[in-house]
Amino acid sequence: MKLAIITALPPSKVTLSEYGYHLVKHLRQQTELEELILITDKTDEPKSLTFEEEGCRVTIKECWEFNGYLNLFKIGKALSETKPDGVLLNLQFLKFGDKKIPAALGLMLPLLCRAKRIPVITLLHNITEQVALDNAGITQNRILQRIYGFIGTQLTRCILASDVLAVTISKYVDILESKYRARNIALIPHGSFETPPEPQYELPSGPCQVMAFGKFGTYKKVEILIEAVALIRSRTKLNIEIVIAGTDSPNTPGYLDDVRKRYQNIEQLRFTGYVPEEDVALVFGQAAVVVFPYTSTTGSSGVLHQAGSYGKAAVLPDLGDLGILVREEGYSGEFFEPENIDSLADAIQKIVEQDSHRVELGKSNYRAACSLPMSVIAQTYVDFFKALRLRNEAGFQLQLPKRVQAKLDS
Repeated sequence: MKLAIITALPPSKVTLSEYGYHLVKHLRQQTELEELILITDKTDEPKSLTFEEEGCRVTIKECWEFNGYLNLFKIGKALSETKPDGVLLNLQFLKFGDKKIPAALGLMLPLLCRAKRIPVITLLHNITEQVALDNAGITQNRILQRIYGFIGTQLTRCILASDVLAVTISKYVDILESKYRARNIALIPHGSFETPPEPQYELPSGPCQVMAFGKFGTYKKVEILIEAVALIRSRTKLNIEIVIAGTDSPNTPGYLDDVRKRYQNIEQLRFTGYVPEEDVALVFGQAAVVVFPYTSTTGSSGVLHQAGSYGKAAVLPDLGDLGILVREEGYSGEFFEPENIDSLADAIQKIVEQDSHRVELGKSNYRAACSLPMSVIAQTYVDFFKALRLRNEAGFQLQLPKRVQAKLDS
């Protein structure tokens, strides 16, 4: 089978690039694939695809750009040139741009694939019904929010043209099946990027590192973390370093620079900037606690899965999709009230002061991460494509294995 995957890949700063990297890493190890065609965004530096493991042949087609108005045409041309047996689309609503027209055009890719008679599976990481448009940096205007909600509904119908629409959270299945009467929805968990050997849970010497990791500025606000640690320092003698690992969200350029200037008098505050894939393990390995300073959520959390893979305790708000994910996949942590500095300080302090509690949470999250490795997720997608091929060849309704949880129309 020759499979194409449309995704951003490191060193791209476009959303879902890290997820795309790990999905590609494990897809290429599937024995059913003879070639993996990566239809990616253009980057100045070469793609970071140095895998140690052997795998199928990989072809890279850099042809689209964030906020590019011709992305649909360029990707269509790449599909015509490579002639894949199937297309996997790694998608969220602002994947192809933060400008409205390029973003919307990118969401029409499932229709394009169907027009070309190429089986297409879309992995949709968020749905408009669960996105707070004000917190996501799209618009604060209530009237515009209603307009965007209507547009989002129509674009969701375009995405539903996929042969299979995969989502990572059970609530999304319920919403899509209820609102859109969809019968091609599959629940496929996010999966853990890596499952390294169980860590020793010992921390390096020096200050206790309290870390936030991701793309910041919209619903991920680091001010509350900085002020919570400052509060802990004022009432204890704990030696804590604040580590902000990552970059601005594409929707809020300059956010972290502004934070750095406003909090320049805060001691032991470190901004790492972009973290290359090969340095992720080191950054997580040195952290004592991973904090999720979110005001809302827009889908499953790759950072939580990474924290679990490295056996880290988590401090997180019990809200929206994040709360569902924790309960469904078995993660643990100390919870705080969103946007409440005192509540966040209490949660962090409880872990930092009680080392046995930190280790217990880390072990629980490691077990949760190991239960859903990315290798299993990649195999599930290959199973789908095999079933779609058989269905198309046989021309009748095919019963899929129960574990892939899909309903395909004949």
